[in-house]
Amino acid sequence: MIRAFVTRIQKGFSLFVQRRPALSYLSEDHSTTKVPDDVMEGYFAVLAVKGEETKRFVVGLDYLSDPEFLGLLDQAREEFGFRQKGTLAIPCRPQELQKILNGTKA
Repeated sequence: MIRAFVTRIQKGFSLFVQRRPALSYLSEDHSTTKVPDDVMEGYFAVLAVKGEETKRFVVGLDYLSDPEFLGLLDQAREEFGFRQKGTLAIPCRPQELQKILNGTKA
């Protein structure tokens, strides 16, 4: 009687294991996030937001090593945290970000 019970549990478990999704399926990107057409490979979108002023920028990945831009990212982390979805918001006036992107001092 116990042997029959154990056999049924083993069969049920083996069916469960066979039904799980394949690892290749799990590794595929099934996100519904769409990247806008103006954001090419090697770039990302940023919103400069200060009060009522808001402007969207498309920024090259090389700015991730720029000390002034990294300072803005630290400010964004402090103000908004790490759980932002969509376009990255940075708490600065659009003119400030534009000066950094142009390579001029604010």
